[in-house]
Amino acid sequence: MLATQSISVRAFINGRKMSGFQIRTLVLCFLILVLDGYDTVVVGFIAPALKSHFGASPVHFAPVFGAGFFGLAIGSFVFGPVADRFGRKTTLICAVLLFGLFSILSSTATSLETLIALRFVTGLGLGGAMPNAYTLAAEYSPDRMRSTLIAPLGCGISAGGVLGGLVASHMISHYGWQSMLLLGGVLPLLLSVFLIVWLPESACYLVARGRQSDAHAIIQRIEPQTPLGDTRLTLDEEPARGFPLSHLLRPGLRGGTMLLWVTGFMALLAVYFLGNWLTLLIQESGVPFGRASLMTALYLTGNGLGAIFLGFLMDRMNPQYVVAGAFLCAAICLASFGHLTEIPALALVALFLTGVGTGGAMTGTSILSTSFYPTATRATGVAWTLGMGRVGSIVGSMIGGVMLAAQWAPTVMFAVVSVPIVVAAVSVYGLAFYRRRYPMPVATVLSTQ
Repeated sequence: MLATQSISVRAFINGRKMSGFQIRTLVLCFLILVLDGYDTVVVGFIAPALKSHFGASPVHFAPVFGAGFFGLAIGSFVFGPVADRFGRKTTLICAVLLFGLFSILSSTATSLETLIALRFVTGLGLGGAMPNAYTLAAEYSPDRMRSTLIAPLGCGISAGGVLGGLVASHMISHYGWQSMLLLGGVLPLLLSVFLIVWLPESACYLVARGRQSDAHAIIQRIEPQTPLGDTRLTLDEEPARGFPLSHLLRPGLRGGTMLLWVTGFMALLAVYFLGNWLTLLIQESGVPFGRASLMTALYLTGNGLGAIFLGFLMDRMNPQYVVAGAFLCAAICLASFGHLTEIPALALVALFLTGVGTGGAMTGTSILSTSFYPTATRATGVAWTLGMGRVGSIVGSMIGGVMLAAQWAPTVMFAVVSVPIVVAAVSVYGLAFYRRRYPMPVATVLSTQ
C-alpha cells in the first residue's frame, strides 16, 4: 500500500507561474502599504494647521510626531510575534482596523494631549501592518522572483505620502485639517472589508500550524486543476515551539538576527535624518530653496526607484552583496555631497544614488529578512528588523537638531551620517558570510513512498 504523498508548499509555489490569486494578494498588500504610508506622514501635512488650531509652539508640538514614531516601533515589536501565533491575515486586518479607527478618532481631538495619545495608538497599527504585509507577500512569491515582486511594495509607502501631498492643500483649505485624518481612517476601514473577503491566510503558516485542510483549500485556489487528494503538504523546516522571539536568537539564527537588527537601525537612522533635515541642510549650504526642494525630491525618487532596481538585481546576484554595495555607494555619495553643491549635475547624481542606497537598500534589507527566517518565526523576524529600524528612525530624527544646535557645518553633518550607512553595509556583507555558514534549507518536492 502506498504511503500518503507529500509535497512541499514552497516547491509547489516555486514550480509554477504566478497565478491571478497570488497577484491579487500582492496587490492587497501594496494597498495596505499605501494607506500605511499616508497615515504615517499625514501629521506632517496638517502640522501648520494644527499649530494654528491649538496655538502650540514647535516645542509643544514635537511630541505629536514623536508619539507616532514610538507607536510605530512598539507596533513592529508586538505585531510580529502576534502574526506568528495567530496568523498573517488576522493580524493584518486588526492592524489596518486599528490605525484606521484611531485616525478617525484623532480627527476629534480637542487638545494636543489627546491627539498625542491617539497618534501613539494609530502608530501601533501602522507599525504592525508593514512587516506583516511584507511577510505575507513573501510567502506567496516564488523564490526565483521574490525580491523583484516584493520591492515594489516598498514604493507603496512613498505612494501614500504622494497621495497625502496631492490632496492636502484642497482638503485642508476646504474642509479643515480634520478631513485629512478622516480620509486616513475611512480608506483603511473600507480596505479592511476587501481584506476580510479576498486576503488569504499564508499557506505556509497554515501548514506550520497543522491546518492541512485549510492549506489544501489555498493550494487549490492557486491552481484549481491540481488534484491533491490525500496529499500531505510540508514545509521542509524544523517545527518551532514556544514564543517566536526566542527562536530569533537560537543557534543558526542568532548572528544573522543581530546583523539584520544593526542594519535596520543604521539604515533608518540615515533615512529619517535625510527625510527630516535634507532640505534645510542643502539651504544651509547656500542653495536656493527651489533647487533644494528639487534635490530633496530627487533623493526621494531614488528611494522608490532604487527599491525596484535593487529587487531586480537581488534575484539575479547574491542579494547580500547587492544590498551591501548599495549602502556603500550611498555612504560615499552622501559624504561627498556637501562638497558638490556648487556643481549641480554631480550633486543631483549623488543625491539620487544616496536615495537608492538608503531607502532602496532598506527595502532590500526587509526582503533579506523575509528569506532569512523560517515560516514559524518569519513575521517576528521581519517585524523586529523593522522595529529596530524604527528605533533608529527616532534617533535619526533627533540628531539633526542636536547637530544644528551645536552649529555643525552641513558638510560635516553629511559626512557623519554616512558612517552609520557604512556600518549597515558591513553588517549586510557579514550576513552573506553568515548565510554561507548557516544555509537555510531549500524546499523540495518529497517523493511518494
